[in-house]
Amino acid sequence: MASLSSSSTANDPPCPIAPLHNLPIPPPSHFSHLYKANSDGQTVVLGIEGSANKCGVGILCYNPSTQTYQTLSNPRKTYVSPAGCGFLPKETSWHHQRHVVALIRAALSEAYPNDEHPHRHLSAIAFTLGPGMGGPLRSCAIAARTLSLMWKLPLIAVNHCIAHIEMGRVATSAADPVVLYVSGGNTQVIAYSDGRYRIFGETIDIAVGNCLDRFARVVGLSNDPSPGYNIELEARKHSQEKPLKFMELPYVVKGMDVSFSGLLTFIEDLTKKKEFVGSCDEKDREEQFTTADLCYSLQETIFAMLVEITERTMAHCGQNSVLIVGGVGCNKRLQHMMADMVSDRGGTLCAMDHRYCIDNGAMIAQAGMFGLQFGSESMLVKMEETQCTQRFRTDQVEVVWRPKTRELMREACLISDFGTSPHFKLFLKLFAISNGREEVDLTIITSIRFNGLIFFEIDQNGNGRTLRKEFPVDK
Repeated sequence: MASLSSSSTANDPPCPIAPLHNLPIPPPSHFSHLYKANSDGQTVVLGIEGSANKCGVGILCYNPSTQTYQTLSNPRKTYVSPAGCGFLPKETSWHHQRHVVALIRAALSEAYPNDEHPHRHLSAIAFTLGPGMGGPLRSCAIAARTLSLMWKLPLIAVNHCIAHIEMGRVATSAADPVVLYVSGGNTQVIAYSDGRYRIFGETIDIAVGNCLDRFARVVGLSNDPSPGYNIELEARKHSQEKPLKFMELPYVVKGMDVSFSGLLTFIEDLTKKKEFVGSCDEKDREEQFTTADLCYSLQETIFAMLVEITERTMAHCGQNSVLIVGGVGCNKRLQHMMADMVSDRGGTLCAMDHRYCIDNGAMIAQAGMFGLQFGSESMLVKMEETQCTQRFRTDQVEVVWRPKTRELMREACLISDFGTSPHFKLFLKLFAISNGREEVDLTIITSIRFNGLIFFEIDQNGNGRTLRKEFPVDK
């Protein structure tokens, strides 16, 4: 394995928070019992990712003066297994254990190059709780626990899938897109609704990345830098001047779900036929087909399946933008096919390159940052609650940093002591009437709390029952 690069791993400018349309960020003093900003008033999170064959450490900073997030460093190391072999949990765990300490040091020194004690800038440590491979997850979780104890910093447990989504939203300034999450272990079409990321469609067997990786092993493609990328390179040999042969493969879309296992078996059987020849140089008859032909056909078929269920989700949700995340998401052909579909619908595609599509520490830091700033009870965990899990679905996480509904209450302003003003009482009256509650006593306001949401309690005339209404407030 190559040594850690001395070049910068984070060259992107700061990303503004305004385009995301998240809830207003509470000041650190609101959660002073949970975390503290550093001496510069910034909130800085170190994230550790290790759910599969990538071990990464990222440092992310929130600057309240500019209201931006910026990745300060994002080094990672990849375990590359021999050609024809997948990466196994034991060997992958050993890889992460060998490199995680060096990655932490490299991330800190890049983020704060002239500081002998860079950890003093940190506000929290985030790590991947799941889903993923058990051994690699535990290897990185142990590193996170150790740092938390050494530096007396809170721990943030992050869902790997949520991290991909939030990194993508921040990097592309996508407020509310339909998300296509495609990787070696996951294939999901997701949209946000009522405080959670809802899964509208997914694979019913193996993930798209797993399908690509296994086929690459069958035809002997290298695992360096990744099997899927080498399949993409083979498929790029297709051109108008020298078109590749398209082999008809099973196209399995079942409602909103997809299936890849039968397709994989079918294309594996094609490699056993006498008409199959490895390279174009060996092809001398029309009926013969090559590795490049199969790679091209495989990509076109499975990406068309993914585009179909994504478009159906867009239509159902009334959305006009798509965000592609996950390792397979940096495939240029998938991006082009998706862009064509989205353009036909008058929408926009939000896509990224390998720096943020592929597993990395910055995405864990980004999701951890949101959980920290909004005081997520499920993400801010005690030491005894840091046991990793291989099964952790996207829709299990309460997304506390986004409004629960699209209809934001624009009539209210988020200012302190607003509850005693006549304007606020008038707003409560209008709010009650709009919800069919004409008889409401507005003189009893027992609770106002600043946490991105306004909470209040009022007595309803007639039965004396206390009501609590909560709603997101737009700046």
